[in-house]
Amino acid sequence: MFTLLGESARYCDGIGRRNFLKAGAVSVAGLTLADVLKLRAQAADDSARARRHKSVIFVELAGGPTHLESYDPKPGAPREFRGPLDFVKTNVPGVYFSQFMRKQAKIADKLAIVRSVHHPSNSHDPSSHLTQTGYLKRGQKGGLNEMPSFGSVAARLRGAGVEGVPAYVAIPRIMRNGGAAYLGTAYNPFETVSSPGKPNFTVRNLALSQGLSSERLTDRRTLLTALDTQRRMSDLEGSAEAIDDFTRQALEMVTGPRAQAAFDIGREKDKTRDRYGRNEIGQSLLLARRLVESGVTCVTVRVAGWDDHTQIAKRMEQKGPDYDRGMAALVRDLFDRGVDGDVLVVAMGEFGRTPRVNRNAGRDHWGSVMSVLLAGGGLKTGIIGASNSKGEVPVEAPYCPENILAMVYRHLGIDPEQTFADLAGRPRHILEERKPIAELI
Repeated sequence: MFTLLGESARYCDGIGRRNFLKAGAVSVAGLTLADVLKLRAQAADDSARARRHKSVIFVELAGGPTHLESYDPKPGAPREFRGPLDFVKTNVPGVYFSQFMRKQAKIADKLAIVRSVHHPSNSHDPSSHLTQTGYLKRGQKGGLNEMPSFGSVAARLRGAGVEGVPAYVAIPRIMRNGGAAYLGTAYNPFETVSSPGKPNFTVRNLALSQGLSSERLTDRRTLLTALDTQRRMSDLEGSAEAIDDFTRQALEMVTGPRAQAAFDIGREKDKTRDRYGRNEIGQSLLLARRLVESGVTCVTVRVAGWDDHTQIAKRMEQKGPDYDRGMAALVRDLFDRGVDGDVLVVAMGEFGRTPRVNRNAGRDHWGSVMSVLLAGGGLKTGIIGASNSKGEVPVEAPYCPENILAMVYRHLGIDPEQTFADLAGRPRHILEERKPIAELI
């Protein structure tokens, strides 16, 4: 089976997330080599391929990271606002990060940190929907996203840079609101499911069903005819088109070497893997780098565990160094390999954390201000915007999550004013708020 499975994640709001998508082996097996070649010819766009491929790595800091214990420490604030952690100098004069961001502090001249991102929600699901689609979720919490995520938009409008790899990949699983919504299930991400940090990491989605050889894939005309008959039936939700697209993608990936090589993190040198860190975060970021270099347009890396309502110092000590090490290695690699102009990195959660430390030595949800990291993409670097002395609200260059997404679309050459018809047939803009961050351009 060509199977895409998500894993569960649970937040303080009690909402569990499980995403499931399956395209059966019948749809994979129903194509001949001639059919594959025909689909390739239909998908080819010579002018697009002539351009240098642009891609995005989006690191979802799921749960909402603290801005004060990461990229916007407040050394001069009272203790109840400053928090329990120390701060470190960066290689940019006058700029400080929190103590567990030491390795990134050494490459701060390669980073853009927007310290003034804000929005009106303090709830996980609506906020993550906003940061991943550009729209606050208005319906019931915990449901599928109502608007398409940026990854699905990129898959729909740009596709992959080369054939034989997916356009949109989620490591290890789909973001909380990372689905395609009304664009159709064909533009949901390909999920690795397993963590690249595991010693025996494999991508189960890149294997043929048991008993089905690659030779047998070329002799299944009967199944193709049956599939064509099914496709001609009334299909109001576009699932037949999704089957078509997944059929092509699945066959190319399980029979071709390109995806197999891209996902094979074992091909990296031990020294490189050690530099990223032999843990889930580090190896996920390393795999993301491999994938964008192989032609994947959008890779999301889900780094969970930032919902720090209690003992924030201890919790930052547990995850901060792994994230710091992996992110610093990723950014260094992109610059050292000369692809920093082609690959844009974004690290963003759904909100920041309360300026005042709570009674449990943690911080609660705070949409009023958050910090967002960007790197590469040919952007200018530096600190953009500022929060006040206690980290409560923006006081300089306020921006919204939509402005961050506008930078993603700008990098990919996508006009966010473009519209798609939603399930009710109404035209919906990719983004309503489309202004890019001027200081980065």
